[in-house]
Amino acid sequence: MAKLNHVFVCQDCGTSHSKWSGRCDECGSWNRLVEETVRAKSVGKKLQADTFFSQLSTIDETLSRQQTRLVSGIDEFDRVCGGGLVPGSVILVGGDPGIGKSTLLLQLVAALSATANCAYVSGEEALSQLRLRADRLQVNKAAVHMAASTHVGEIINALEQLPNLALIIVDSIQTMAVESLESAAGTVSQVRASAQEFITSAKKRGHVVILVGHVTKEGVLAGPRVLEHMVDTVLYFEGERNYDYRILRSIKNRFGATDEIGVFSMENQGLTEVKNPSALFLANHHQDVSGTAIFAGVEGTRPLLLEIQALVAPSYLASPRRTAVGWDNNRLAMILAVLESRCGISSANRDIYLNVAGGLKINEPAADLAVAAALISALKNRPVPTGSVYFGEIGLAGEVRSVNHTEIRLKEAAKLGFSNAYFAVPRTSKKTNQTFMEDSAIQVNPLRYILEMV
Repeated sequence: MAKLNHVFVCQDCGTSHSKWSGRCDECGSWNRLVEETVRAKSVGKKLQADTFFSQLSTIDETLSRQQTRLVSGIDEFDRVCGGGLVPGSVILVGGDPGIGKSTLLLQLVAALSATANCAYVSGEEALSQLRLRADRLQVNKAAVHMAASTHVGEIINALEQLPNLALIIVDSIQTMAVESLESAAGTVSQVRASAQEFITSAKKRGHVVILVGHVTKEGVLAGPRVLEHMVDTVLYFEGERNYDYRILRSIKNRFGATDEIGVFSMENQGLTEVKNPSALFLANHHQDVSGTAIFAGVEGTRPLLLEIQALVAPSYLASPRRTAVGWDNNRLAMILAVLESRCGISSANRDIYLNVAGGLKINEPAADLAVAAALISALKNRPVPTGSVYFGEIGLAGEVRSVNHTEIRLKEAAKLGFSNAYFAVPRTSKKTNQTFMEDSAIQVNPLRYILEMV
């Protein structure tokens, strides 16, 4: 019988300790060590050298055996994955509870089942509950193999009996357990070992595995950090409960671009694709109101127009409030300092409120110019020019710096009826302002300093 070893594993970083302590020496977390029982494995036979070299192949041989991507027909999901699912890949999908992860994946496996052999394994719900969701989503006629189990060995053995398996969805990886480990499901050891078993099966048989992962209260994926390194793609499904839209964001992708997004709308019968998200976020925009400006942003390879709102109110506090929703507070303070120092626009004794309409969060520095335009409009109580979009990074010297994907931003703005664009034309670009205007059918207003816009 194999020997049982008792170790204490940090639930944040996965480091093993021989004895318990209040603080993890590796990551510094407090009260995160949990006792786990690990069954020692016997040393197996080493792989012979000639067997190993027989498995090697050149790049040409590998490319000749490369399979085409699996296209689900859900364009937003295929876009985030880089054009489809790569055979043999492992995808980790995370998101807040109740955001719609299981709904999206059930619709995905139902769409793919029309052309491929697919399976859906749930460790959280019974088969009767899965059928209720399938009835609500109107996918109960799909030829999907469904099962409810938490034993990894049992699941893999059953999947090997399915011929030409193309896709399996495991919901969720925190509920799976490997029999060789004595620890409970959801611990670092079980999550790491269960994921490794599914990854090995995917690479060996060539099917796609999608793992659903829980998130912590901090908004990061639960389990060891190494789990994100083990998989090929990491997707986050996010959104606000008060809004109908959901965003599928690519954080890591070995087969496509990162920071790509797909936009969905939560309806009564499941998630539907949003083909034009810019029109969705600008549905309630009013051009004749002061304190608003339109930002032409880019998420991955997709252009996105968003409304930036600013509000200025008299302050009766010793330290005026500076509140930003969907934007970095530190960057807001920097732009206010640049406006006061370089442009002579003071915001002292005034509360400043900044909001990105629609509940979306922006991390792109190109939104600096749109934020500055909204702040100037609110401070002067004058609307921005009608039909204008803004994008550009602002430096501490008051200069407006150019950003990438200029043509994509201009084309998206022209498609939605905007007639003016304020940005910094790249100096390294060979295109003149007239060429930009001809290509995008939009009036170009190049800026070098923020004072020119004021």
